[in-house]
Amino acid sequence: MGHPEPFPVKYVAIGNEDCGKKFYRGNYLKFYNAIRQAYPDIQMISNCDGSSTPLDHPADLYDFHVYNDSKTLFNMKSTFDRTSRSGPKAFVSEYAVWRGDAGRGSLLASLAEAAFLTGLEKNSDIVSMASYAPLFVNDNDQTWNPDAIVFNSWQHYGTPSYWMQTLFRESSGAMFHPTTISSSYSGSLAASAITWQDSENSFLRVKASKKKVLSCTLACNVSIDLRKLLCRS
Repeated sequence: MGHPEPFPVKYVAIGNEDCGKKFYRGNYLKFYNAIRQAYPDIQMISNCDGSSTPLDHPADLYDFHVYNDSKTLFNMKSTFDRTSRSGPKAFVSEYAVWRGDAGRGSLLASLAEAAFLTGLEKNSDIVSMASYAPLFVNDNDQTWNPDAIVFNSWQHYGTPSYWMQTLFRESSGAMFHPTTISSSYSGSLAASAITWQDSENSFLRVKASKKKVLSCTLACNVSIDLRKLLCRS
């Protein structure tokens, strides 16, 4: 596979969108038991969504896939608010706005995806990881849209969804703080606040996303001593 030297494997997903199929559970358990015995430190991922119904088999994580229109994905920011705090954590391994709202990468799609990610940040105690899908697409063969990075034989560029994820990556915090939105448009707004520290300063970053064309004033009331405040909307 182009990597002759050994490398660590921390996670193994058993299947892909196979939950509910006739032989999945039986085959899953065979793989799970064999891998657990040979490699006890590897984290195994079930295909079955455990966010609303408890799993009937052992797993360290479970897959959560979602592709939807921008309005629906925006409103899914509260999906994991109601999820049980016991049991395996979620790996949101595929998410994106697609079809009409997505085009070949759109600002509308990236704003809805950002709102969805604020919900994952809020529920990071039960959401372990998240990854956008798909990652790459050849500019001459865009059979699936959208994608994060478009390339051809001589150049490449990131779609708005790519740059949205870059912002989230750069503002990944060590501590999540509760946020309250006081607005008549609260259903159309999403926000999250995080803090982290280095050897000299404490930092706060607020991310906000809105799904309608409207203006809003972002006011940050902070109850901790911060020497640097970063606000983005």
